[in-house]
Amino acid sequence: MKKFVLAFGALAAFGSVAHAQTVVTDADGNGTYSIEEMTAAYPDMTPELFAEIDANADGAVDADELTAAQEAGKIAA
Repeated sequence: MKKFVLAFGALAAFGSVAHAQTVVTDADGNGTYSIEEMTAAYPDMTPELFAEIDANADGAVDADELTAAQEAGKIAA
């Protein structure tokens, strides 16, 4: 029984890690995310996808654009 409890606990802990939220870091502290910052969080980021997420085409992704892209399923939350 103890082995079952330990195994279940290990699986539960692993499951919570597997559902961790992707975090984008604003490395330069300017309040927006550059393509380099987005690529650090999302290694499959392409210039085309970045441009699609950057709705106002200012060359940076702000918090609202990031949330909209996540909600639209363009990138993982």
